[in-house]
Amino acid sequence: MMQFWELMKKVLTSKYLALAFRLYIGGIFIYASMNKINYTAEFSESIASYQLVPYWSVNLLAIVMPWAELICGILLITGIRSKSATAALGIMLTIFSVAISFSLLRDIPIGCGCFSSVEETMSWTTLLRDVVWLAMSVHIYFFDSALQLDRGFPILLKDI
Repeated sequence: MMQFWELMKKVLTSKYLALAFRLYIGGIFIYASMNKINYTAEFSESIASYQLVPYWSVNLLAIVMPWAELICGILLITGIRSKSATAALGIMLTIFSVAISFSLLRDIPIGCGCFSSVEETMSWTTLLRDVVWLAMSVHIYFFDSALQLDRGFPILLKDI
């Protein structure tokens, strides 16, 4: 029984599992940002439908958030400043999870706006998906060390 737990610990703390999570989460956020960048007006309507932020901030969020998602996704995939990118995405996922929770508790029938403006209505499954992604991000933050591109260029990147 002890060998099983040692094996589980080895698998769950593996840098290669963290690499797989890093590539997956990076790809998800790059994919999610594409539609939002191309259709900013529709994304701003999605943000407004949550009824959680002041009206004056909706357009600013609709412009800034997708670019932050894209940049963090690219940084994760390339392995450049992946710890910082993971922290930023973790904060975003936490905010998304709280927003989804409030909307579900208030019974607002909206799509999450995650990948396109025309989505199925949010459900508790949407929240669970975001929480799983947040758990993957936590794993990346603590255990990622495989194929870090910035480790290959320490002289160039130490000034950044």
